[in-house]
Order: sequence, then C-alpha cells, then structure tokens
Amino acid sequence: IEPTVIPMYVAIVSQIVLAVFCLALPHTPPPSKGQAVTVSDVLGLDALKLLANRDFLVFVIGSFLISIPLQFYYAYTNAFLNGLGLENAVGWMTIGQGSEIFFMLLMPVFFAKLGVRWMLVVGMLAWVIRYVLFAFGDIQTSFWMLAFGLALHGICYDFFFVTGQIYTDRKAGPKIRGAAQGFITVVTLGLGSLVGNSAAGAVEKYATTNSVTNWQTFWLIPAAFAAAVIVVFAIVFRDNDAAATGDQASPETGPVV
Repeated sequence: IEPTVIPMYVAIVSQIVLAVFCLALPHTPPPSKGQAVTVSDVLGLDALKLLANRDFLVFVIGSFLISIPLQFYYAYTNAFLNGLGLENAVGWMTIGQGSEIFFMLLMPVFFAKLGVRWMLVVGMLAWVIRYVLFAFGDIQTSFWMLAFGLALHGICYDFFFVTGQIYTDRKAGPKIRGAAQGFITVVTLGLGSLVGNSAAGAVEKYATTNSVTNWQTFWLIPAAFAAAVIVVFAIVFRDNDAAATGDQASPETGPVV
C-alpha cells in the first residue's frame, strides 16, 4: 500500500481515534489557574533563564546541531531504500520504531550505568554509525548494514532526544517545566528541522548527477557533521549529575524514570 493513498486514510482514522481517546484522560486544570499571568509566562520566556547555566547552554546548542543531520534520515531514508530497489521499504523502516520501544524500556538501566552525559554522547554517536552503515550498505551483499542502521533508531532517538527531555525536566523544575520543554522542542523540532531539511535538500542536490544520487556521498556528509558535533559536545559538556539520571528524586520534581 506504500504508493497508494491508503496510508493517509490510516493516519486520518488513527488521529480521530486518538482525539476521542484524549477526552478520556484525567482532568488537568491549568497549574496557574487563579493566579496573575504575565506576558513572560505566556511566551515561556522564563525558560531562557536556564541558558545562564553553562552546561544547559551547551546542551541546547548541541541539540540544535545534532537535529540537523537527524533530518537527513527522516526526509530521505525512504527514497534511499526505494532507490536501492528494496521491496516494502516502509515495512523495513518499522524496525526503527520497534527498536525505539525496546530501548525506551531499557533507558532506566542505561541511565544508571552511563549517566546523562554519556547517554547523550552515545545517542549522537549512533547517528554517525547509522549514516556510515547506510553509505556502504546495499541490498545484495550487505543488507545487514541497512537493517542494523534502521535498528539503531532506538538509540539515536531515545538516548539523545528522550534523555534530553528528561534532562530539561530536571533542570527546569516544576514551575517552568512546560516552558522549558516547549523551548527545547522549538530548538530541535523547529529550528533544527528547518535548517536540517534545507541542508539535506542542498546535499541531495550536490550528490545528484543526471538524476542519479550518489547515496554514499549523501550519507557521509551528515555522518561527518555529526561526528564533529560529538567531539565538541563530549569535551565541553560536563554535567553528569546523578540526580539527573533517574537514580535519585529531588523533592521538587520527584522521580523521572
């Protein structure tokens, strides 16, 4: 059904079901109900105060930069696999979603072993490995490289972006938690996606000659970019506080994982 409109109908029905399900969720009144609301509260400007913390600033910059090569995967993996002649490319790509669920369940264990800093570094490193595997894999002799690259999605996403959300939650505290999460979402899925998609399009154009894309060149460029981000991030980012790993619970926020 990949080349048909059926996936769109599936998405429509799924979203309607989800919307109806949301009506059954517990009541969540606004935490500031009855209190004076300022323009700063509405715009979430209080979250910007977190940037005064050196490590949080490094984390935000690193999140933005790693979101750029992230978009290469989202925008071009399906075209890449179909271009190689892989049948049922979308079906094979669900390996990534299965991996994401699997590693989500294991995250508390990895938190305890690695801490925030190395969780983030491992998540970024997984992007480099994935793109190198894509660059040199093919469906005839080394399909395992493609499959393994897809399976790395759980580490790529969970170890960096989910860990980042938890890290942000702990740094912000209950008062500005929502604003802080909104801010990091704008940085990654907003600005990062905008720049990343533009960069992916430019690289695809650069790697294409006579309507034929050199996928090895296409994937090695974001791999090199992500590798450079990792080196700088691993050196500059120093925060590996046990309180942010889920091992401890602060009186303000309680347990994270």
